[in-house]
Amino acid sequence: MTIDVPTSLGPGRLTVSPAAQPRALVWLGHGAGGGIGAVDLAALASRLPDLGFTVARYEQPWRVAGKKIAPRPATLDVAWRETAPAVAEFASGLPIVVGGRSAGARVACRTANDLEAAAVLCLAFPLHPPGRPEVSRLEELLLPTVPVLVLQGDRDTFGTASDIEREVGGERTIRVVPVAGADHGMKILKSSALTASDVAALVTASVADFVDGVIG
Repeated sequence: MTIDVPTSLGPGRLTVSPAAQPRALVWLGHGAGGGIGAVDLAALASRLPDLGFTVARYEQPWRVAGKKIAPRPATLDVAWRETAPAVAEFASGLPIVVGGRSAGARVACRTANDLEAAAVLCLAFPLHPPGRPEVSRLEELLLPTVPVLVLQGDRDTFGTASDIEREVGGERTIRVVPVAGADHGMKILKSSALTASDVAALVTASVADFVDGVIG
């Protein structure tokens, strides 16, 4: 099911994978270099509905318009915020977990408190630009006052799971799940212990367990 949502930046689009008897809605944004077909986003949309969670993947207006370069972060927040009422209406009072991959995770972190999200899901949070650990985005990751789950590859050039665990320190509201052998796109080497199917299963199980814990 797709729903076009008008914003001041042009139409965005929600692709909804509904659960038969939903207990929560998981609203996910895509990264700056890809769309909602990313392997982790697609896995969640395919598997979470069977576990009772509706998944709504959001395409930013720039992506819907066919542009190849994402706008600046503040612009991404605008469209996301303006889409929130449509998501809330679709959720019909159910808890809403916001999140996304890479740039989408940053958007979710920056807006979670204002949108009264129940929790935040970060897939491949870009802690810093590749090769520039001094340009940290840790402050964004620490913004949400609700529980945060981070699924991070140990080969991610934007910051590994170990990097995030070290930077987060004793912040108990943030849980980091390492994805062995995965890069920023959650892709693994042929020599990795995990297969692509294993990664999809790990992501899905971790998110389902996290959301279950949040909504009780």
